[in-house]
Amino acid sequence: MADALIQGKSTAFAVILRTTEKSVWTNEFESIELTCLIESISTNNPRIEWKKIKNGVPSYVYFQNKISGDLEHRALLREPANLLILNASRSDTAQYRCEVAAIDDQKPFDEILISLSVRVKPVMPRCSVPEAVTVGSSTELHCIENEGFPQSQYQWFKNNEELPEDPKTSSKFYNSSYTMNTETGSLKFRSVKKEDAGEYYCQARNEAGWSKCSPQTMEVYDVDIVGIFLKVLGGVAAFIFVIVGICQIQKSGYCSCKDHRETNYKVPQHDNRMDYASPDEGHFRHKSSFVI
Repeated sequence: MADALIQGKSTAFAVILRTTEKSVWTNEFESIELTCLIESISTNNPRIEWKKIKNGVPSYVYFQNKISGDLEHRALLREPANLLILNASRSDTAQYRCEVAAIDDQKPFDEILISLSVRVKPVMPRCSVPEAVTVGSSTELHCIENEGFPQSQYQWFKNNEELPEDPKTSSKFYNSSYTMNTETGSLKFRSVKKEDAGEYYCQARNEAGWSKCSPQTMEVYDVDIVGIFLKVLGGVAAFIFVIVGICQIQKSGYCSCKDHRETNYKVPQHDNRMDYASPDEGHFRHKSSFVI
């Protein structure tokens, strides 16, 4: 009996805290209340503080009876010591510690830790769908978005119908050769078939919601052997036509050219009576005497 009285007395003079949930979540722009219930206390005006712990670094969000830090103007303290966060943002994802101190109590201090996760809805993903591919070739469709939290999962649709992750599980897509990666958003076709043609779009999803890109059409064509042959044949014919044209121009004489720099130079005839001296002699000689 005495031990029970002593235990009851010690409990009555101890600060004891409790929370309804130690791990909570909310969607971005919504409200969330972190509960810090005081189960036992004898001090009339205990000191209540809330701290936000992110990356191991604590900072005050409620101190000296007022909201502070990055929750200022976005939070309220509700009786007895609950923290109500309004218009939650992704930066509010962290751990929050409620601390209550009562100097008149035998156990004057207690604290409780609550983990908050703010979920962010995905934005419209960026999708890449090839406009046209040929039968038998390989191709890949891409889908990505980086805003959602937790990380988005991806799902592809064809003609407004959800594609199964494994085409072999569906009789409608059994013959298709695609593989879908829901983590990266890729849709790979190993060997495209005519029935793979259609409108494709991708949906990004997480716990906060979903978003999708606009549909894009992928057309599938047969390999046109006749068309390729005719194009090659046309190119060869054009080449032959050009060569024949050049030869015809040369035969007509339009390409014959004369060197206009050449001149008809005639060597002057020498006087029989005089022989020109070479430059190194410096004078000339008579071939015959003058007659007086």
